Amino acid sequence: MDFGANVARLPDRPLRLLQITDSHLGSDSDEVLLGINTEQSLRDVLAEIVSKHPGPAPFDLVVATGDISNDGKRPSYQRFVDIVREYLPAVPLAWLDGNHDDPADMRITGAPQPLSQIVGIGEWRIILLSSRVPFEERGELPESELIRLEKLLTIRPESPTIVMMHHQPVPVGSAWLDQYKVANSQKFFEIIDPHPNVKAVVWGHVHQEFYMRKGELQLFATPSTCVQFKPWHDDFTVDDAMPGYRIFELGSDGRIDTRVSRVEGVEYAIYLTSGGY
Repeated sequence: MDFGANVARLPDRPLRLLQITDSHLGSDSDEVLLGINTEQSLRDVLAEIVSKHPGPAPFDLVVATGDISNDGKRPSYQRFVDIVREYLPAVPLAWLDGNHDDPADMRITGAPQPLSQIVGIGEWRIILLSSRVPFEERGELPESELIRLEKLLTIRPESPTIVMMHHQPVPVGSAWLDQYKVANSQKFFEIIDPHPNVKAVVWGHVHQEFYMRKGELQLFATPSTCVQFKPWHDDFTVDDAMPGYRIFELGSDGRIDTRVSRVEGVEYAIYLTSGGY
């Protein structure tokens, strides 16, 4: 079976994975979502990352967990890749699709393929799944992805693994968001629960930080690089929290240390009273 890309672990520091998500770029640089210019906020996030983590390759891998585009068009994906490589030129990039994305237009020259990826980084494996349902906001893992996941987990069962997708597989505590969670998440957990080497499940979509445990399995959501949704609100509510990102430090023994950081020293004209987008 094809294990996809393998990324060499950099010496003299812990293995580092950077997650960015939900950038919602438009085909043009003037795309605005709820008052935030999404290209500018992505650049602000990347500039914050580079300032706090200098060097030619401060991370072993960047993963973008969907809703890269707001219009699902090819120019937005090319701009995303160009912007990320402007700030992190030496770091390998992987991505997966979200409900706003079009996988066909994500297949641009020189960009990572959006579906059916597995990336090896040192001792770790990162399995990327597509939870996108065409033309719908909700999430569901197609049978082909569940079969692929089950097969991958039977190979190299000693390798610590993170599974990443776009939609949340568990409720995050906001009814308006949780109606769109992965519809067949019970089947998903039935597949991964017998595999203790799966250390974490990670997603985007909810535009907020989230953490819980399911036994020994850790579950994480990460803030968007643009607008944020207020946690624990049943109706659509915009948060005034800043755009953010998540860093994982991965130990050879399966240990995960992670933290969310946010942009500082920037002001945005966020539409806090908006009833939707």
